[in-house]
Amino acid sequence: MAEITDQEALDAYSATVSTVAEKVLPSVASLRIGRGRGFGGAGSGVVITPDGFLVTSAHVVAAGGAASASFIDGTEYDVDVIGADPLSDLAVARARAATLTPVRIGNADALRVGQLVVAIGNPLGFSGSVTSGVVSGLGRSLATADGNGHRRFIEDVIQTDAALNPGNSGGALADSQARLIGVNTAVAGMGLGLAVPMNGTTEAILAALMRNGRVRRAYLGIAGGTRPLSPALSQKVGRKAGVEVHEVVSGSPAAGGKLRSGDIIVSVGDVGVSKAGDLQRLMVEARIGSKLQLSVLRGDQLLHLDVVPIELG
Repeated sequence: MAEITDQEALDAYSATVSTVAEKVLPSVASLRIGRGRGFGGAGSGVVITPDGFLVTSAHVVAAGGAASASFIDGTEYDVDVIGADPLSDLAVARARAATLTPVRIGNADALRVGQLVVAIGNPLGFSGSVTSGVVSGLGRSLATADGNGHRRFIEDVIQTDAALNPGNSGGALADSQARLIGVNTAVAGMGLGLAVPMNGTTEAILAALMRNGRVRRAYLGIAGGTRPLSPALSQKVGRKAGVEVHEVVSGSPAAGGKLRSGDIIVSVGDVGVSKAGDLQRLMVEARIGSKLQLSVLRGDQLLHLDVVPIELG
């Protein structure tokens, strides 16, 4: 079997990136956000439905006001911001267009470190921006805030060395099959970018924004982190780690359920948890006002405590 030359390998890499760009760029818009009569901000957005829905970053549309979307074929449309969720840095807008070309949606849960990715944006003043690189990290956390004092970590953020700039925020991170596997959200440092993964959790957030213009979340009222379990406790509960409660907010559902600092939550209902992100993913709209049973290690005792989450306000 003949060896592949460096030039042939480079040509294959370039061909893959070019093909992805050709397929995805028609679905990537340049977003211009107004504030009154002025200019509030800009970024990128990605068409996800033929009838004009776009996903972008919440911080891109934060300025409010009138918005417009322009595409590489020269078309431009007025845009309505349907809803934004600062805690996930995701937003949904809708272009006033009869039909648009949607991107194919992938699943970031299948990504592997070292996999080729292409970052595609449409910054204001440029007719498309394409960079490529690899997935350099998975499972990263990105701290966000909603402006009301609530902090949250977006879990399982994709880290890539595909170069990003502020105008690429809200743009597409695509795999080699030209599928959307992330929404570019931030520059993490020299040569590093972060993207919110496209997976079941993200799609549920986008569906809620499209349907209601906002995302309702359940609230327990604890701060915690991963705690590895001793071999004896691990054997007892069938898990290697749990979520240690560092703080219980006074008057919260967790306080009402008698949780204490130092408790280790190992499951919610019949779903095991080992890190804060596992708990966050379970705090969905359907949990609001519904009784949940938490399995908790307190010392060497396994307790079952009932809590009733409220809506995060």
